[in-house]
Amino acid sequence: MMIGHLKEITRHPVKSFGGESIEKTQVMNYGLYGDRSHAIKDLSRENNFLTITQFPRMAQYKAAFISEESELNFPEIQVTTPDQKVYNWKDPALMNELEAQSERKLLPIVYEPMNVPIGAIEEEHILLVTDSSIKELQNIWGKELDYKRFRPNLLFSLHEKNPFIEEDWFGKKIKIGKEVELKILRHCQRCMIVNVDPTTGITSSTLLKTLVKQRNNHFGVYASVLKTGEINVGDQIQLLD
Repeated sequence: MMIGHLKEITRHPVKSFGGESIEKTQVMNYGLYGDRSHAIKDLSRENNFLTITQFPRMAQYKAAFISEESELNFPEIQVTTPDQKVYNWKDPALMNELEAQSERKLLPIVYEPMNVPIGAIEEEHILLVTDSSIKELQNIWGKELDYKRFRPNLLFSLHEKNPFIEEDWFGKKIKIGKEVELKILRHCQRCMIVNVDPTTGITSSTLLKTLVKQRNNHFGVYASVLKTGEINVGDQIQLLD
């Protein structure tokens, strides 16, 4: 059954930085190519990454690959800061700025294109949301809502605008385009990161409180990769079972 199309693809080359909207990408066995492939260790906390939870301003740093995808090495990453300065990921000045801003000792790390561990993504391979659920949550919250607060990989536009219908897909498979198949697994349980406006960096507790009260703190669903391949904005989405 055709249920809609792929409206947007968002990849986050650096964990907890703002992502990049892309027209197409490969879906790997770990998720979108290069998603959370680069991260920053917080050396003040044993075996932990620096995230928006500790340093909300991270959401305003934008990261993007600047050349074509390769299975051998990740492309160079360009980082744009909240002050519109532009750095290469490898530029020591970027880490110097982040250490000064976060007041923490940091260590940048990079994984391999064929093996980005689940620890970097933290939960599952892919996170998706739907346009109908975004619209309904905006109505519930009573404010304009940027869906990128939820840091999804995929935004689905549904033929039938049934809010939260994706929560009926648990255990089912979906196909995107000609190749890629995912299995819908479970709810995404939210944390304070959704309170951070990714444009302004301003933090307000009201969105998370609304989710806790009205949605049992759930928004969006996680999926695992069953079949890899290429996806493109505009691809048709089929619910298989």
